[in-house]
Amino acid sequence: MRGRFDLLPWIIAGLDGRPQLFPLEEGLVREVVLSHPEFPWFEQLGLRWYAVPVIADMCFHAAATDYPAAPFNGWYMGTEIGARNLADADRYNLLPVVAERMGLDRRSARTLWQDRALLTLNEAVLHSYAAAGVKLVDHHAASAEFMKFCEREQTAGRDVSARWDWIVPPMSPATTPVFHLPMQEFATTPDFHYQPPAWARAG
Repeated sequence: MRGRFDLLPWIIAGLDGRPQLFPLEEGLVREVVLSHPEFPWFEQLGLRWYAVPVIADMCFHAAATDYPAAPFNGWYMGTEIGARNLADADRYNLLPVVAERMGLDRRSARTLWQDRALLTLNEAVLHSYAAAGVKLVDHHAASAEFMKFCEREQTAGRDVSARWDWIVPPMSPATTPVFHLPMQEFATTPDFHYQPPAWARAG
């Protein structure tokens, strides 16, 4: 039975440049079932998210050469899942659902129901990943790590290329030191950059 969190098949272009579909075998991708430490009803929402973010459609540029098939992965910051993927109105739009279960007054934005639901959603993400033993960094720790990185780069005489809207977390930004940090983005190499998707490049 299909649902909101079905994993889509991989699309891989062969040597002839034509894309092919590869359905994922069950259990191939680790997923984390989301629950909340204080609200037993949260797990009944049936929410889950995958453990490891993998990027496979970008082009790696190094030594004046483009490598169009160079997938890489990292790990999540909690707000990527809880404050963007699950909360954005044009994504999963779960703030109204969580607010209703919490019994919050949604008649006016001034009740801050969105903020309280957002906090609850992000608490669930952090709690669930920790309970599953999956690495996940919170936005306060990530901000502190980035500030240390900037200090080391400055000591070494290097400038840091960064985009403010990518570095500053989408939740409680003013509570983090990166909110007050001037940033400038400039071209560096090696780097990853966007490229047309495989199905658009196929002949």
